Amino acid sequence: MLVGLGYKVYMSDTSINKLGKLGETVKVHTYYQVREDDISIFGFNTSEELIMFELMISVSGIGAKTALSMLAVIEPSKFALAVITEDVNTLTSIPGIGPKSAKRIILELKDKVKKENQIAQVQNMEIQKAVINDNKVEEAVAALQVLGYNKKDVEQAISTLDKKDMSVEEIIKKGLLILSM
Repeated sequence: MLVGLGYKVYMSDTSINKLGKLGETVKVHTYYQVREDDISIFGFNTSEELIMFELMISVSGIGAKTALSMLAVIEPSKFALAVITEDVNTLTSIPGIGPKSAKRIILELKDKVKKENQIAQVQNMEIQKAVINDNKVEEAVAALQVLGYNKKDVEQAISTLDKKDMSVEEIIKKGLLILSM
């Protein structure tokens, strides 16, 4: 006997069309809203859409369904750009948003959107630095192995170094010093 549980997830037509074919496994980012008289789940294709949705519903006068319909018309990056540059025309081109609502959105979201974008940029920069540092270590390990050192010994020697601001050559030189002891 099969017993299932189903949920109604509100998504825009645009998001539903991007989901994939019937039977495929998909990932839907969700927002679970609990109110006195309502419990609703809203679905999004990307985490950026979810974050932007959360910012939109923080604006007074914009509800969840309005925010969902807004995201169906404008991409999160374009919306963020319009808010940061105070582009009222782009915001008023969204159905249901007039000049007053557009100005309110800009007023309430400008600082929040800037902060979200800065956080995303910092995270991307940290990821890029980690990848670069990892590549430097891999190059140094390979170079020391070519010189005849055992990979395990090389990795152990390099693990003791503070590699943060070192070039590949510096890692190799210091690795050689440690290995020669």
